[in-house]
Amino acid sequence: MDPVRRRSDCARPAQSTPLQRDFDVRDMERRTRLMRVLTRRIALSELGNREIARRAGIPTQRISDLLAGRLEHFSADDLEAIHDSVAGVVDQEGPSSRITPP
Repeated sequence: MDPVRRRSDCARPAQSTPLQRDFDVRDMERRTRLMRVLTRRIALSELGNREIARRAGIPTQRISDLLAGRLEHFSADDLEAIHDSVAGVVDQEGPSSRITPP
């Protein structure tokens, strides 16, 4: 086998299956919906980033990342945990309190 062919075989990226791509897209859509709901809840809560981070039990920088739209830093489970910790705050503070992800 010549060296050029050997290099091209090694450099070839792994092919993802259609099922894997479909799963990745669904996960990204789910995380995007959760992030939108969370940023809306945080805006309605009128709490500062520090207080929200304290209630969620996470560093303040994570809330900043969330509000900046850095979706790649969060899993769906992370977002749901933050959602659950912020849910009670908005529910107690206003009439437009129930915001749930579709």
